[in-house]
Amino acid sequence: MKIEMNWVGGMRFDSVSAFGHNISTDTAEAHGGTSAGYKPTELILYGIAGCAGVDVVRLMNKQRQEMSSLKIEVIAHQQDDYPKPFHTFVIKFTATGKNIEEKRLKKAIEMSEEKYCVVSQTMKEVAKVTSSYEIINE
Repeated sequence: MKIEMNWVGGMRFDSVSAFGHNISTDTAEAHGGTSAGYKPTELILYGIAGCAGVDVVRLMNKQRQEMSSLKIEVIAHQQDDYPKPFHTFVIKFTATGKNIEEKRLKKAIEMSEEKYCVVSQTMKEVAKVTSSYEIINE
């Protein structure tokens, strides 16, 4: 996998994703930027959520679980001192649908964490990754 980002001025960098979508990163004005994009560190959280989300949706579909929505919240905790690396990622899945079975959702999340999601697998090497879930049956 390879990406390329180009500096466009200030603290902003632009890129185009593999699917042709524009991606910009920037910093806050207090750090010389204009807040015209994602914080670079924020993209790690989106990466974990997106990767795990794809896995859970795919696995729940295979198990014939009728989800109408899946919300994923990721909270990352950082060290206080620079370079302020992340030390903990807390992931919460909220699955909504008809007759969702808890054991199947739990298994899908475990499979993502242990086998499929390359982002959380990578983060587990340097930080603690925990998850929880909630089911809302319609």
